[in-house]
Amino acid sequence: MRTGKPLIQFSTPFSAAPQLKQLLWQKDAVIFDLDGTLVDSMWMWEQIDNEYLARYGYERPSFLQKEIEGMSFSETAIYFKEMFRIPDSLEQIKQTWIEMSIEKYRYEVPLKKGARRFLTCLKEAGIKMGIATSNNHEIVGAVTKALEISPYFQVVVTACEVAAGKPAPDVYLNAARRLDVLPERCLVFEDVPAGIMAGKAAGMAVCAVEDKHSAHMRREKQQLADWFIEDYDRLFLME
Repeated sequence: MRTGKPLIQFSTPFSAAPQLKQLLWQKDAVIFDLDGTLVDSMWMWEQIDNEYLARYGYERPSFLQKEIEGMSFSETAIYFKEMFRIPDSLEQIKQTWIEMSIEKYRYEVPLKKGARRFLTCLKEAGIKMGIATSNNHEIVGAVTKALEISPYFQVVVTACEVAAGKPAPDVYLNAARRLDVLPERCLVFEDVPAGIMAGKAAGMAVCAVEDKHSAHMRREKQQLADWFIEDYDRLFLME
């Protein structure tokens, strides 16, 4: 049982913020999605989609992001191959994406505002942390190493390791099991509806995070999640 002064103080107009602070004290683990939640990288994947599809004479359709939302890296490769008749093998498609993204992740992708300070708060509070992502392990390793946040996380689970990608709960349940924490003792941070639904289906509380690439889904995110934050700095202030 934790004692002492709360590490986290909220300063936000969002009415549920005090409940979120209270809830955090009742949790043993926090699990983060990666892209759009922990790191500001959704812009990069839009660029990669544009460049990749242009190689085969396609323009990136406006519905693409919603179609592939929550899919694992492998599921997304299958979708691209079938939807756009890509002649390369699934492994070739995935390797090309890794090669196109790895340098951008290393040098151009920042943490979301206030994320490092929040990670430090959680670590000092003795709360376990994990990443549950639709991305690829090699890419996750590159970005967490570049941003020097690898030591914060006890586990990294990708959707390719489980039976189904988000909105299925598998990736979050797997992360909780590997953290040795009951699902109901976990708090999830997510940026898109499919991920929010995955966390809720796992029996976890979910806080939605604003991201400009899902800004048009803000109302849906607020309705699905238990809480919504614009950025970590505005909600979590270290004392």
